[in-house]
Amino acid sequence: MAADSNPLDADGPVLDESGRFHATDAPIDLSGYGWEDWLSLAFFALLALDVFYQFFTRYVLSDSAAWTEEIARYLLIVVTFVGASMAVRRNTHIHVEFIYRYLPAGVGRALSTFVDVVRIGFFGYVTWLGLELVPKMQNLKMTVVDLPMSYVYGMVTLGLALCCLRSVQVALRHWRQGWSVLERPAESEVA
Repeated sequence: MAADSNPLDADGPVLDESGRFHATDAPIDLSGYGWEDWLSLAFFALLALDVFYQFFTRYVLSDSAAWTEEIARYLLIVVTFVGASMAVRRNTHIHVEFIYRYLPAGVGRALSTFVDVVRIGFFGYVTWLGLELVPKMQNLKMTVVDLPMSYVYGMVTLGLALCCLRSVQVALRHWRQGWSVLERPAESEVA
């Protein structure tokens, strides 16, 4: 078998003439990530460190750190809500495309626009509720750690505000291009 006839290698032969392995990596492109992606990653890394510390103290030192479980719970909540803004930006939340196949194009477009408006309204409303709730949580302390719960609620509200902002951006993108992924599920619009 010739070295250049490998059907698995689209960029050229994997083995050169001397039989040595040769492969080139594709360039790394980080432009598809928004700043909330990096913020979510940072909170996820803190969560991983917290869970590792919990495992280490419990199973290696046989003296579990009580605060790690509570902090892990709150970090998971923060990762969820800040990470939700990534899915809104990329428009990858779960949605039902089936009904759009059977609707006329104009009705599908109107329904898709309605979905965008409802999404903006929902995230705007829950952001407002969060902003109302955060100051009220200042006096409520966490169970083990002596920090106010308003920190957790503040991060949740930040995640919801980011979702609202990204919903507006997605709606504007849909309006400019004249369609959404609901109407054309085969066309990816991950940004």
